[in-house]
Amino acid sequence: MKFTTLLSPDDIRQGVAFSSKKRLFESIAAFVVEKLQCENGEQACFECLFEREKLGNSGLGNGVAMPKAKLPATVSDKILTVFMQLETPVEYDAADNKPVDIVFAVLVPENLCQEYIPVLAELNEKLTDKNLIKQLRSAQSADEIWQIFECADHSEESEDDTNLDNIEPQEV
Repeated sequence: MKFTTLLSPDDIRQGVAFSSKKRLFESIAAFVVEKLQCENGEQACFECLFEREKLGNSGLGNGVAMPKAKLPATVSDKILTVFMQLETPVEYDAADNKPVDIVFAVLVPENLCQEYIPVLAELNEKLTDKNLIKQLRSAQSADEIWQIFECADHSEESEDDTNLDNIEPQEV
């Protein structure tokens, strides 16, 4: 799965600050509701994020988190994502005890959860790439972050093409 398939430039927030994990989740919920252009749903989004976090911390290590939520079909019928580069790391209770400054939130409608399990696993793997995270951390604008994601997606395509070129033809 490509970052640029899940995200758009409008889904990126750079240099934002929060006083706590709760405030971060509230901001993600507000962003989702704004994106959906609906009057209500902010509390439902926040509760979905918060309840999922109770099941297990979404910190991936190295200052990176991927909060996830199952959205009621009444809130959205499509996957929603937001990427945030935090100005100041926030305490996150991650397993490695490091505060978080890179956040990739993924909110999936409950009727699509099964098909997105592999996508979440792939995202998890990509977001633990130290080189990618270093680039995202040092980005100075949302546009620069978008370019990093485009480059990462292009690099992935090149690897896929290279892997196909190395396949030997089989005799039938």
